[in-house]
Amino acid sequence: MTATLAPVEPPRRPRAGPVRRIVLGLGLVMILTGLGFLGYCGWQYYGTNVVSKQKHAEIKQSIAGSWDEGVDGKGVGLLRVERFGRDYEVPIVKGFSDKALAEGIGWDTKSARPGEIGNFAIAAHRVTHGEPFAKFPDLRKGDEVVVETRTKVFTYRLRQGGTDITVDFSVGWPLQRVPAPDAAGERPTKAVITLLTCSELFHTRNRSVVIGDLVSQEDKRTGKVTKVR
Repeated sequence: MTATLAPVEPPRRPRAGPVRRIVLGLGLVMILTGLGFLGYCGWQYYGTNVVSKQKHAEIKQSIAGSWDEGVDGKGVGLLRVERFGRDYEVPIVKGFSDKALAEGIGWDTKSARPGEIGNFAIAAHRVTHGEPFAKFPDLRKGDEVVVETRTKVFTYRLRQGGTDITVDFSVGWPLQRVPAPDAAGERPTKAVITLLTCSELFHTRNRSVVIGDLVSQEDKRTGKVTKVR
């Protein structure tokens, strides 16, 4: 007679208690939060660059079309800096708003226009949104900064390098008509350019500043170049 063995039931898994469920829930939340943060960082440091560089190209094309029609159009002009690369050319747009700085290099509309007596003040991102000023620390005293408008090409020569001046973001003298700490209220007597950007790659209160003097201007219609003393 053969003995019949009773089936062996698998061990039952203990039911998760309330503490274990809370721990599992917190773990899931942390994982999702981490993935969301990585996605946000990826968008900020890569996605915005792709979108903004496409926007730069669109605005440059729009500027060229407007100039061909004899009008200034949306953009203020084009910025070229050989230190940033021989093919470097980024549109300058009106304002320092987030929207403007995502479309190119922003121009302080309360400052002088390109080539005018006074302070032509511009700013741009070092990282994200096309990072137009990514190589700002590479600037050197004597570098030339070129601004092209519909009718003229202005060349400025820098007084200092990209890491020589650092100020808190609340300091206002770089946007003055005469950009100097002790020149508040002074009347400008020459044309200068001021470039501003974040002094570090990540969030910071500090801003890097460089100032340049107008040294020449070219009339695009006649090709005549005038030196500025």
